[in-house]
Amino acid sequence: MTDHAALLSVAREAVAKATGIIRSMTSFSVAAKGDRDMVTDVDLAVEDAVREFLARETPEIGILGEERGHEGNEDLWWALDPVDGTANFARGIPLCGVSLGLVDGLNSTVAAISLPFLDVTYTAVAGQGAYAGEERLTASKATKLSDAIVSIGDFAVGEGAEVKNRVRMALLAELGGRVQRVRFLGSAAIDLAWVADGKLDASVILANKPWDTMAGVLLVREAGGAVVDLDGGEHTVRSAATIAVGAGLRDEIVASIARVAG
Repeated sequence: MTDHAALLSVAREAVAKATGIIRSMTSFSVAAKGDRDMVTDVDLAVEDAVREFLARETPEIGILGEERGHEGNEDLWWALDPVDGTANFARGIPLCGVSLGLVDGLNSTVAAISLPFLDVTYTAVAGQGAYAGEERLTASKATKLSDAIVSIGDFAVGEGAEVKNRVRMALLAELGGRVQRVRFLGSAAIDLAWVADGKLDASVILANKPWDTMAGVLLVREAGGAVVDLDGGEHTVRSAATIAVGAGLRDEIVASIARVAG
């Protein structure tokens, strides 16, 4: 039986270590790792340190990191993004975070997201609520799109980006004409944490990379929000997209996406 309380303590310590590294490395190099994508020394240093810590503390649990891939258990594993929002971080924009989620089967059961330059850590355990520090979170209760602030995930890069981005442009037009405001924050971890925190009413990420999303998905659900795939079905680690929303806007957001991506 998984001891979620103990594993949350491990996750908290892991992201705290990561935060310390991010804040301390004031000088770093940036290297390309694909079309319009990048990695910094900090990404690598954080992932290596957190991997070493988790391997020592939870050797029975596998780990998938953005930079180093998957090792170990494939049924129970940590999903780590060492610096989510690397492009922001590299430019000195403080919208970035460390995202760590425990994936058990198809869903996450423990989550910790630290925002190093905003001085907040978000946590959740399945069935026990979501928190910013010690404050319990409640997702937005908005029921009208005209009242909603909605974030959209980054545009696609790499192979097939042109086709994928046509959908994103159509979505921007669809939502831009109906919601109160659209935001591009450049960090899936922040998008999802802020839906859980009620700062955003919805976030539409037309991708599902587990290191980006699995921690934030649990935060949203534990705060009373919904996270679904493109077809409106419940989100899992296998989903094609990550659509997080306060429960009162679920149907309208799903319908808006269906009009452009269906």
